[in-house]
Amino acid sequence: MARLPLVDVEKVTDPEILGIFAWVTEMEGKVPNHFAVELNFPELMKSKLGFTKTLWETGELSMEEIQHVGIVVSRANGCPYCTGAFCTILVHGLGEDKSKAKELVSKGPSALVAKSRLKLITEFAEKVNNSPGEITDEDIKILKDIGLSDKGTIQLIHLVSDFASYNRLNLALDTDYDYDSFGFGEL
Repeated sequence: MARLPLVDVEKVTDPEILGIFAWVTEMEGKVPNHFAVELNFPELMKSKLGFTKTLWETGELSMEEIQHVGIVVSRANGCPYCTGAFCTILVHGLGEDKSKAKELVSKGPSALVAKSRLKLITEFAEKVNNSPGEITDEDIKILKDIGLSDKGTIQLIHLVSDFASYNRLNLALDTDYDYDSFGFGEL
């Protein structure tokens, strides 16, 4: 059981939050529990999710790449809630094969095609998450070689941070897992 109460999302009337709910429902099929937890601080939720939406919609990375980063970072941080959530978006929202999502959870970036853009992006994301001080000029050059500009590099690094913050919130508050209907409860 979550360490903070889940706010009843059906009672929300704030148009800005309702717009966020519509956006997440499109990708995940429903409003997830972590939103109900975050509603304990609605002013921050609006700002934080606005930041997330900006990262997801205005950078250079595709939505598929973003969700792969979310899975890899959440896996590295040991957050089953977020790992399942990003798998749900990848499968439910983007039509990815469920077995490929499960393989990514099991193997991390090594599940992806060698030297592919997606593998190089997720390897970089994992390194930023696990040891950001070890990023080298060569790591940045690899991103440039696969087509990311300075903007895309900044987007990727902030995605890692954003996903890690959701991991920490859900792990610390023991958010009740609510993605079982999509088949990721065993991840």
